Formats: sequence, structure tokens, C-alpha cells
Amino acid sequence: MTSAEIKEHMDIARELVEDAGKIALEYFRKTMDVDDKMPGYFDPVTEADKRIEENLREGLTKAFPGYSILGEEYGSEGEGEYRWVIDPIDGTRAFISGTTGWGVLLGLATDDQCLGGLMHQPFTRETFLGDGSAAWLHNDSGTLQLNSRQDPDLSHATIFCTHPLLFSSEEERNAFQELSSQCRLQRYGGDCYSYALVAHGCVDLVVEGLLQAYDIVPLVPIIEAAGGIVTNLDGNPPMNGGTVVAAANKEIHAQALDIMQASTRA
Repeated sequence: MTSAEIKEHMDIARELVEDAGKIALEYFRKTMDVDDKMPGYFDPVTEADKRIEENLREGLTKAFPGYSILGEEYGSEGEGEYRWVIDPIDGTRAFISGTTGWGVLLGLATDDQCLGGLMHQPFTRETFLGDGSAAWLHNDSGTLQLNSRQDPDLSHATIFCTHPLLFSSEEERNAFQELSSQCRLQRYGGDCYSYALVAHGCVDLVVEGLLQAYDIVPLVPIIEAAGGIVTNLDGNPPMNGGTVVAAANKEIHAQALDIMQASTRA
């Protein structure tokens, strides 16, 4: 798929996502029912999650017949070479808590490559978009091309993690603590919004574990089109999620990956 074709796809996807995002505002900061998909762990889901994914699946199927779809709430369908990846509300815990770290995610991918991606925050009316050649922020002020921060010094870095306990092992938690201790500023929470801020040039690193494909695939093209890099702990594209290192530039990424690998593989 050419860059021009990716851009055309993402223009259509943006319209679909921004329309679907209106559903979230019917529920946000209002009384809503919350179900738990994983009792004992608390993996919340709301009617908003389900309705948004249903809306996007319907729109994508009409606009892109023959493409496969992977979504958090309703799984996988279709066998097409190109796959739409949906997280209807990334950060449902933030959503039900009334904070703004959540967003609607939609990505376009193949089995081994993230082609384009969107993160739409309906409440703040922001859409972060990576179209294969550049990253953009669309908001009420207009359109801004995004560039990630290029400071290579880890000691100057701001690092985000949704929660430091959300790693798959004690070794990974300890590795994250070692990495974060070498950064200037540590912040928690944010979910998908923190990744968008890497592209925006506000944050240098996001490192977290236990991600699913739909948590990260839509965000990779935004960060990488802005000049950053996103991989799993093996240094490969995080097509299946897992533990992820998202960095504003290659130098910071290499330092962070070295620390995470050394600590977890000692």
C-alpha cells in the first residue's frame, strides 16, 4: 500500500472515529453501568465500549469490504491482508473515573507492519493521526504537524507508565523501576494519551506491559511518523502487544531497551 493510499484510508478512518467518539460523550462523567470482564483483576467494560466498536465495525465494513477487523470487545473477523484494529475506549478505567487519558483507537495493519493509526479524544476534541508519512494533531485550533522530542539524554527524559504494577513479572517491574530512576520525571496514568504526547514532543518514553495488539498497534504509526520508535522487548514491532517501549527518538529508545533487557535477562 502506497503512502497516498494510506493517507486516503486514514482520512476516511478519521471521519468514522470522530463520529463514533460522540457515543462516548453520552456516558462520560455520567452515571453508567460497568461490567467486569475479569473478576479478581477488574477489567471494566461499559455500554459505550460496545456501542463504539459496533459503530466502527459497521462503518469500516461498508467503507473497506474485504478487510479483516480485530477489536477488543468482539474479537476478530475476516481474512483480508489488511486489518483494522479497534480499541473502542482505550483507558476504560480512566473513562469511568472521569479523567481524560482515554481515547478511541483505530489502526490499519498487516501481519507485520503498522501502516496508519488514530487516537481520538472526544472530550478534548483532539485527534492524533499517523498517515504513513507524517503525524498530525487535529483540534479546534486547526491542524498541527507533530514532531517528537530529539534530546538523546536519558537523564533529561520524562517517562510515563499507566501503572507500574502492570508488568508480567517482578523482573520487568524491577527493570522499569531501574529505568525510571534514571529519568528526570516519572508520571503515571495516561493510557493511550501518554503515547500521543510522545508524538507531540511532550513526553520522551512510555514503557508498560501486558498490552494487547489493540492497545498499541494504532499508536505506533503516530509516534513513528513524528520521529519516534516503538518496539517490544525484543526490539521488534509490537504487533501482538506485550511489554512495549515507546520512545521519542532512537537514542532514548536504545538506552531504555538496554536497561529493560539487561534487568529482565540477567
